[in-house]
Amino acid sequence: MTLLAPSRTASRLMLPPAFSQAEAAPGEGAFAAACRMAGAAGPGAFVVTDRQDVIDFAVVLAPDEPLVSARRALFAGMLALADAVASIGPAEMPVAISWPDTLLYDRARLGGGRLGWPQDCAADAAPDWLVFGGMLIASKAHAGDPGLTPGSTSLEEESFGPGARELILESFARNLMKAFEIWSEDGFEALAARYLGHMPEPSARPRRIDLNGDCLVGPDGERLALARALEAVDWLDPTTGAVRL
Repeated sequence: MTLLAPSRTASRLMLPPAFSQAEAAPGEGAFAAACRMAGAAGPGAFVVTDRQDVIDFAVVLAPDEPLVSARRALFAGMLALADAVASIGPAEMPVAISWPDTLLYDRARLGGGRLGWPQDCAADAAPDWLVFGGMLIASKAHAGDPGLTPGSTSLEEESFGPGARELILESFARNLMKAFEIWSEDGFEALAARYLGHMPEPSARPRRIDLNGDCLVGPDGERLALARALEAVDWLDPTTGAVRL
């Protein structure tokens, strides 16, 4: 059985050698496909779909620490996604991350990220794999008048140029490698500082990310729980399987 089916967009993507592109089955989302094939495909499997309304992709990661702290990989993925969009889009437009996994473009919801792992993995055990999945709204043409969905935006609305889909995916892969290099060489605190710098309207209260991925805010350490937020995936519309409009 072929685990990494050649993608119809493979010839248009130039990914770093660490990645192997694959395509989800028809009707299957990239996140679900990557979780399904993660154990056999191994780290670096980069799964894409051919949906036109969204950019839907996922990548298999190789964690080397217990799940309770390995979940912090979400921040590397979100930082890479934010940096990829910022590098491809029109200059000077604000790109922000709403805790912990929603991507905002010019203060409107553009997409988000999510994290998956083997469901039987205990919090204190190292998972065999992690999957970071990302999704961006490419077009809202199917949703009618944009004024009816003011809380979200799309690459099309924001004047991203031709080929933005491929450019963003390629940039994400490079920025993901960079994010993990920062984590490895400078420590997680350096990565966390970059992630927190993308949060909108920075508070005067100090913020830091705990070992388990929770965000601690203020001198008293008000706790924003990562594990609970990962279960919710607030940016995802379960009825459409796409970003909430």
